[in-house]
Amino acid sequence: MYRYVDAGPAPPASSAATSRVMRRTRRTGTAPELAVRRALHRRGLRYLVDVAPPGTNRRRRVDVLLRGARIALFVDGCFWHSCPEHGQVPKANREWWEVKLHGVVVRDRDTDVQLTAAGWLVVRVWEHEDPEQVADRVVALVNSRRVRPLLV
Repeated sequence: MYRYVDAGPAPPASSAATSRVMRRTRRTGTAPELAVRRALHRRGLRYLVDVAPPGTNRRRRVDVLLRGARIALFVDGCFWHSCPEHGQVPKANREWWEVKLHGVVVRDRDTDVQLTAAGWLVVRVWEHEDPEQVADRVVALVNSRRVRPLLV
């Protein structure tokens, strides 16, 4: 069971530029997420955005939810979700960031477990993945979970 990992109070930003970047960071509707959504829409898929799937914790929200196929799609940012290829821990306030980012990864794994237990197929993609390839994979998964496959 997930327990909130408290990194403590956020330290002050290391610079005014860093502060601006962090303030402008979006939780939903990021450029990679929009690109994946557009690619899914072009393939005829319809979905819900930024919702809590039925049968799960209302505080855990899914980036793209395909209800009919019961697929929960997350477009994870390399920084926030600790991508093994591109994720980096900032040098300033390093200890705080290590705890904070570790907590995000732990919460992600717990979310996966909760969604799977509720009957959802969890699909996680990285922001650096090609949106067209992601959409092709999702269409294949939708077709494998449907009685009547999509004609794409």
